[in-house]
Amino acid sequence: MLKLERHQKILDLLNAEQKVIASDLSQRFNVSEDTIRRDLKDLDSQGLLKRVHSGALRVGPPITNFNYRENVASEQKTALAHKALPFLKEESVIIIDGSTTNLALAKEIPQDFRATIITNSPPIAIALAQHPNLEIINIGGTFYKQSMINIGVQAYKQLQNIRADLYIMGIYNIDLDVGTSVPTMQESDIKREMIRISTEVLGMITNDKFGTISNHIVGPIDDLTYLISEEIPEKVRKEYNKQKIVLID
Repeated sequence: MLKLERHQKILDLLNAEQKVIASDLSQRFNVSEDTIRRDLKDLDSQGLLKRVHSGALRVGPPITNFNYRENVASEQKTALAHKALPFLKEESVIIIDGSTTNLALAKEIPQDFRATIITNSPPIAIALAQHPNLEIINIGGTFYKQSMINIGVQAYKQLQNIRADLYIMGIYNIDLDVGTSVPTMQESDIKREMIRISTEVLGMITNDKFGTISNHIVGPIDDLTYLISEEIPEKVRKEYNKQKIVLID
């Protein structure tokens, strides 16, 4: 089998199975594990997968700017938002961090909803500005343009003085073994602190994020209390049902 043909088959398996193991690939293709490791290194350098110790994982959707992402899969994000609305309780304290799916949720919150919303996302604060019964607390800090959020030391210190009933976490990447992850270290720090100060954590994801990994780990899967997605593949459902997470589709 030619190298390029083997590379394509590895990617096909990865898309079908969400992860590949080097020892298994070695047997499937009847080549050495060293050859497979070189294949995975080549594919990783091209951004086509993410190498891990025993093999590789899928990369998530491409990292693009916020305004572009806001217009991608907008109907799916609105559908996820409607599924999340029942988990928002009136008179509670809710953290909503930055993501285009979380912005879709903010736009669906009823006009008369009464709660305290804490956010480090200026677009989310603006989307909620006309809700008369919402108290909105903006978390300040260094503005990260690509994700349209405030991060850094100032944001981290503000969060240390807060306790929340629910944290709605924007999820870049999620994998059963690795957990949730994001592209930047400072954002992972802020998300971990938001998890720490919240009683429950809810995430919403489109199916293309299952079994993907980024460079900076936020935390294990069981940080999540609820995970809302589209129609969830049966294999994924079985794996996640083993965790202490309420899986909703």
